[in-house]
Amino acid sequence: MTLHEYPDRELMMFALADRLAGEIADFLRREGRASLAVPGGTTPGPVFDVLAGVDIDWQRVNVMLTDERWVPETHPRSNTAMVRRRLLVGRAAAARYLPLRAAADRPEDILPDLAAGVAAALPLSVALVGMGADMHVASLFPGADGLSAALAADAPPLVALRIPGAAEARVSLSAPVLAGALRLHLLITGPEKRAALERSRTLSPAEAPVRALLDEATVHWAE
Repeated sequence: MTLHEYPDRELMMFALADRLAGEIADFLRREGRASLAVPGGTTPGPVFDVLAGVDIDWQRVNVMLTDERWVPETHPRSNTAMVRRRLLVGRAAAARYLPLRAAADRPEDILPDLAAGVAAALPLSVALVGMGADMHVASLFPGADGLSAALAADAPPLVALRIPGAAEARVSLSAPVLAGALRLHLLITGPEKRAALERSRTLSPAEAPVRALLDEATVHWAE
């Protein structure tokens, strides 16, 4: 794990967006294509706002979420809707979006088709993830139904999970896919999440799922 501390959040968001853009551009030069995985939630929004305006060949970039709630795009809790508003606009609107949800009652009904789309874009060139105070990453929550399968070394690219107390099922990139990103960045803010990050280093991935990724991650933190 490499840790970068920033004096304030605004500087961190700009610096991180610049770094992600540089890494994507580098993969485009060397490989001809690039794949980018990004989280939902509100924290990365400013990063997306900057990244969307970067002048790179977005037509050759595959973009996907790290996880999604099993709700329609019109739902206020849809990560897809947020990414379309904040990232897939401006220059970045030309990117190819790989969905983690389709029209089906349950994720299991269509998961193999969604996973095939994800698998074709692996390994991830660049991945940005967040972390909750409970040390979850993507939709890999402690105690989730499906967590063991998502953490397994032979996990499929995409897994379905149920979170205790959550209203809807979720789909998530598995831990091996996230940890296998060629450039992996973890974005956190505030003292509570910094303390959780340090605590996770003493726990198992089952107790702190972010632990499955930490060895490969560059962590970006501002108070």
